[in-house]
Amino acid sequence: MSNILDKLSEKIAYWRKEAHEILNKAGEKVISEVTISQVYGGMRDIRALICDTSRVPKEEGLIIRGRYLKDLVDKTPEEIYYLLLTGELPGKNELENFSAEIRKRKEVPGYVWDVLKAMPGDSHPMTMLDTALLSMQRESVFAKEYMGLKKEDFWKPTLEDALNIVARIPAVAAAVYRHHFNKGEIIEPDHEMDIAGDYVHMLGIETDKEEFYNLIKLYLVLHSDHEGGNVSALTTQTINSALSDLYYSLSGGFNGLAGPLHGLANQETLKWILDLMNKFNGTPSTEQIRAFVKETIDAGKVISGYGHAVLRVTDPRFDAFMKFGKKHLPDDPVFLTVTRLFEVVPEELKKIEKIKNPWPNVDAISGSLLYHYGMKEFSYYTVLFAVSRSLGLTAQAVVNRGMMFPLIRPKSVTSEFMKRAIEGK
Repeated sequence: MSNILDKLSEKIAYWRKEAHEILNKAGEKVISEVTISQVYGGMRDIRALICDTSRVPKEEGLIIRGRYLKDLVDKTPEEIYYLLLTGELPGKNELENFSAEIRKRKEVPGYVWDVLKAMPGDSHPMTMLDTALLSMQRESVFAKEYMGLKKEDFWKPTLEDALNIVARIPAVAAAVYRHHFNKGEIIEPDHEMDIAGDYVHMLGIETDKEEFYNLIKLYLVLHSDHEGGNVSALTTQTINSALSDLYYSLSGGFNGLAGPLHGLANQETLKWILDLMNKFNGTPSTEQIRAFVKETIDAGKVISGYGHAVLRVTDPRFDAFMKFGKKHLPDDPVFLTVTRLFEVVPEELKKIEKIKNPWPNVDAISGSLLYHYGMKEFSYYTVLFAVSRSLGLTAQAVVNRGMMFPLIRPKSVTSEFMKRAIEGK
């Protein structure tokens, strides 16, 4: 623990000094104006949060700690987690120490398995993951140490909780998969394996293990973080700002992730693709896809997997998965359908004036790759998303507590206030 603790102590001291200088120099400078349409429209594009772990420029896509995603796709989840926490990629010795720190924390309390086994068989996998996570709240180091801590030290037990959660969540998620889908006994973690390798091991799916490992490793990296304003990130950090520990906070974030407009989108997109293939009794031709897309658009329906709340370019995560698919499964029928959709859909969506982003997001492709390697249970996909996003969400919480950010408490207004604002009163 001393290595990552020492590194973060050094970094946090610098970040605090930097923030102090910014506030002293220009604390009253206006960086964002708020329109009525933004207030009614989900607070889109209002600059109101600090998030240094990653950013998502409209014309570039995900950038993690100043590094473009294309430069990180060959990294491991451990390397990305270290980067998210500290702002630096680890050297060889740092990575070895950090990975060992995570491996030694893998053991999941036995009562968690009892909790999972006691749940109704038809519980959603995300409900099971969230319940198991929340049951471990009694393990929270922050909750036990909070009363005797100074505010400037809140980040230290938060880091303990973060490392424990990241180490254990793959085992819990794998247990959810095996128990919910009747895959056999729960497989215990292997303390010698890395995060991605052990997750694949504990899932126990009969497939090409090396390729599946590479896919899961890539998946965990690509979904690890996506700035601070999305539902799961904002929810997690709002709860954590109340000094609720990370188990409570991450549970709230996971509940947001389970929504159809957030983490559920990948399974909805794959279902849409398979329905399309069923309609044409296999992989449709480009001409058939073009006709179907036009028909869908004319009916006022959306093309699942296309468009993004922030991006105005092809999602770089889509590009990374596309490269993987072309290398490992170029002739897979579902993947072929995805590639043909990519050839047709943007071209058709560009013809619609009101559509700002005709390009695919990561959900347009991720499910097809998982499906190829034997993970065909759609309802589980959001659990995998949650395992990945736990890296970014916990890192954001550690940094926020290190920065001693206050309780998140924006001001709400009434509809009557809006009427008066329009009238200039």
